[in-house]
Amino acid sequence: MGKFHKNIYFHEVEVNDYYVFRYPPYDLSLASKMAQVAQMQNLDLIHVHYAIPHAVCAYLAKQMLNNGLKTVTTLHGTDITVLAQDESLKDLIRLAIHQSDAVTAVSQDLIRETRQLLDIATPIELTYNFVDKRVYYPRDITGLRQDYAAPNEKILMHISNFRPVKRVSDVVDIFEKVQRKLPAKLLLVGEGPELTKIQCKIKAMGLEHKVLFLGKQEDVAQIISLADVLLLPSEKESFGLVALEAMACGVPTIGSMAGGIPELVTHGETGFLSPVGDIDAMAEHAVKLLSDDKLYQTFVAACIERAHTEFCNDRITHEYESIYYKVLGLESEIKPFSYDLCRS
Repeated sequence: MGKFHKNIYFHEVEVNDYYVFRYPPYDLSLASKMAQVAQMQNLDLIHVHYAIPHAVCAYLAKQMLNNGLKTVTTLHGTDITVLAQDESLKDLIRLAIHQSDAVTAVSQDLIRETRQLLDIATPIELTYNFVDKRVYYPRDITGLRQDYAAPNEKILMHISNFRPVKRVSDVVDIFEKVQRKLPAKLLLVGEGPELTKIQCKIKAMGLEHKVLFLGKQEDVAQIISLADVLLLPSEKESFGLVALEAMACGVPTIGSMAGGIPELVTHGETGFLSPVGDIDAMAEHAVKLLSDDKLYQTFVAACIERAHTEFCNDRITHEYESIYYKVLGLESEIKPFSYDLCRS
């Protein structure tokens, strides 16, 4: 404005640089598309994932149509644990949650954090993530495994986006301790901002011949089946989907007690959990499990049973369908769930 003017003020718009905001007006286009599809298909309900931007877009679509369209929102983690930390977005996230006809979250820990960060009393139902047992199951990878490890070597694996919150440096430290006690290889799957740092660390520790970087992989189910254990020492994890996928393939998890991981991994049955940053304990647990074949096979069986029953796609789908019926006032349509569906 050049100079000061009485009663004229300039307020700059703060733009969050989170990746979902980096594109042309995605949110406005998405809201319009939601409204268009809902009208064309005569939809009664839209189920969206993540409070921002998708639940906000669903609210805009409802306002555009003004025909009684219902919305269900599922909170997954970063919409709360990352974006709700931004004061400029808190009110928008609250609005998205308040204006949803039903809200679910993928862990009790995420529900707790949502209430704590946003100070809201809106009902939030617990609906865990699921695993498709037709995709994630123990596979015979004998031929493939020999390309990565000798017959006497154990394979430890970590899969992530290599962000600081995943504590991939801890993964390397845990492996370094484990390989002192038994022959082992470490497979690192994924890419991200800390990849170069981790590569340098591994070289400095002289572990290049024992650590393999597999980069991003599409067929994660087959890759997971290569592992004897999954390492997940995250600092924050709203659910830990990769641990569920590993469990479904019969691979126990050695991880942290962060976030929703303890709701998924049963300590002493499907894996071992330790406080965040306790590298010694995680390494000891890995060695204990990998050194006792009888104990290991017990864990493998427990992993498959828990993943394919408690977190099977049929069960979680039924939970979502029940929420849809409630939102639409059709509770009488809800049928009891049978675990036989998960075991078939």
